[in-house]
Amino acid sequence: MYVRPAKLLKTQARNKMKKFSLLDGIVAPLDRANVDTDAIIPKQFLKSIKRSGFGENLFDEWRYLDHGEPGQDNTSRPLNPDFVLNQTRYQGASILLARKNFGCGSSREHAPWALEQYGFRAIIAPSFADIFFNNCYKNGLLPIVLSESVVDHLFNEVKAFPGFRLLVDLERQLVLTSNNSAQYSFEIDGSRKYCMLNGLDDIGLTLKHAEKIRNFEESHIAKQPWLANEI
Repeated sequence: MYVRPAKLLKTQARNKMKKFSLLDGIVAPLDRANVDTDAIIPKQFLKSIKRSGFGENLFDEWRYLDHGEPGQDNTSRPLNPDFVLNQTRYQGASILLARKNFGCGSSREHAPWALEQYGFRAIIAPSFADIFFNNCYKNGLLPIVLSESVVDHLFNEVKAFPGFRLLVDLERQLVLTSNNSAQYSFEIDGSRKYCMLNGLDDIGLTLKHAEKIRNFEESHIAKQPWLANEI
């Protein structure tokens, strides 16, 4: 059956991606390399057909002392006091500091969903798994690659100073300390930067050309009118 592209796009009900420009946030350090997507959001939570509600189960097997299941009331579950996100000094963190090869393993898009829905807007690491890296941009989560030596230094800073914050300036492609004592530049593809600054995911970017799509549809149907009965 023929379905008009514009009509199909409208049926793709999605939350609008948040714009990213400046982020001034507390930094939470996850001092582990090769963190895979099953650790970020365990497989049992992938059963949901919704695209929301994953934040409360981010790093579920590390955050809680019991086994979690979808739909469970997390308020009564025992927390792991040694896990970084359960420590008072990192509450409200919006920047995650991680080690190399973050987001490895399976290609589930639920991983950036869970991170973004928890409250993270940026992740800083020496390297990321490719598929996870690409999925981050599609969901308004900024992955920032800095050298291992810089990441080591930032881990030391976070440990030494409770409430340690960083400023991420996407327009200037800089990560700055709150007192401007240091700044670090990062690379980002121009098209990805444009989409992040304007809050455009793949569908949002396509809908910027909605008028051209409609014009094409009208022309296409005019040339092949029998298709109108199929719509």
